[in-house]
Amino acid sequence: MAIGRLPEESSDYSKLRDELQSAEVALRDQREHVAALRRKLPRDTAFGDSELSEIRDGAQASVKLGELFEDADKPLILMHFMYGKKQTSPCPMCTAWTDGYDGIQRHLAQFANFAVFIAGDPGAFGEYARSRGWRNVRIVSAGDSDIKRRLGFEDEDGAQQPGLSVFERDASGNVQHFYSQSANLGPDGFRGMDLLNPLWHFVDCLPGGRGDFFPSKSYA
Repeated sequence: MAIGRLPEESSDYSKLRDELQSAEVALRDQREHVAALRRKLPRDTAFGDSELSEIRDGAQASVKLGELFEDADKPLILMHFMYGKKQTSPCPMCTAWTDGYDGIQRHLAQFANFAVFIAGDPGAFGEYARSRGWRNVRIVSAGDSDIKRRLGFEDEDGAQQPGLSVFERDASGNVQHFYSQSANLGPDGFRGMDLLNPLWHFVDCLPGGRGDFFPSKSYA
């Protein structure tokens, strides 16, 4: 059954819409296939612990990677936010992503632990988070650790890269790396995390598509 068919449609429109729907179904099936392949990844990559930092009760405090598993039975997602070291200003694209993640955090918590992972001063970034109205996401800094570089999200010169990493703990409580995905997937820029942000799905439904749009921190 074709979705969105109207009595006023031309025959050309109906034909192309039916072709489009077939392609949309195929895309859905391909996404399911990709997700199934991801779930088959071996759970055998020991990562070890790392000393990180965050703002807790108004003061900077040390926290270990393993301690980010507040719910010990659930995996951990770190969203690599481009801020810190060579990235002196918060990334607008990462900001748009986190605007959405803050809204779904309580839903996501049913499945996983989650933290926004920066490389800079967590206190200064906390001020930025408050200015955005973020109330639910946990913000953690890599500090002086090499964890971001080991994961491929920090260059030798301190340049930050966007993406996400997923970890879990084995039966002995040891941290294991399960999966990482860079937002820079291929030559077309930040397309590797499209499925993790609804903005692009809405814009792609429009007649003009997304064009060369890039998010801004403010539209005032």
